[in-house]
Amino acid sequence: MVAEGRPERRREAFFGRLKGPKLRQHQVDLLNERLPVLGLDLSRPAPGDLAELFQVPVERTRLEIGFGGGEHLLHRAGEDPACGFIGVEPFVNGMAKLLSALEDAPRGNLRLYGDDATLLLDWLPDACLDAIDLNYPDPWPKKKHFKRRFVSARNLDRFARVLKPGGIFRFASDIDTYVNWTLRHVADHPAFAWTATRPADWHMPYAGWPGTRYEAKAIREGRRPAYLTFRQLEV
Repeated sequence: MVAEGRPERRREAFFGRLKGPKLRQHQVDLLNERLPVLGLDLSRPAPGDLAELFQVPVERTRLEIGFGGGEHLLHRAGEDPACGFIGVEPFVNGMAKLLSALEDAPRGNLRLYGDDATLLLDWLPDACLDAIDLNYPDPWPKKKHFKRRFVSARNLDRFARVLKPGGIFRFASDIDTYVNWTLRHVADHPAFAWTATRPADWHMPYAGWPGTRYEAKAIREGRRPAYLTFRQLEV
């Protein structure tokens, strides 16, 4: 599912490599056969009610940007069947891993997109999402690459447009500089408020948090994860 114009966008992409080790043939088959079924086609207009996207009735809709291997997304979609989930992951191996997991644990409340999340955000209608998750995004630690961090004034504008009033933006990271970056950018944006009420809040995992392999690696290497929650202000 490669959108037209992607090569031009790729130069400013918020993600890194698109493919890792060679895929097994079964994974290739899943990408060719299952992704067109579960994947969103942005060449068609977005429905006014996102519930129309899902195979089962849903009451809410939640977006996860950069789901990696899909562990968190699969868990959340399983624990909350009344919520429709959209997962975005341009890394082919991560998409293949999730599709493999879905063979044993299918989710009728899940749709996928395998390209730049900003394309999807611009496709979505206004005030359609209840929550957005951005877990362990690429920190782009070099100063010359800061512009490639997903949290930016422009992308927060995108979040503000697609989130419902009172909707939630969650950000998890083990990189202190990116956590501070996110806090500064959200503080400067008029549409969001940080929900923390005490110092310990930002180190408390979210309710029902299953953990991720990236988080486990960070903890092994001595980095303490932060879990930030921001609420879309009701105007």
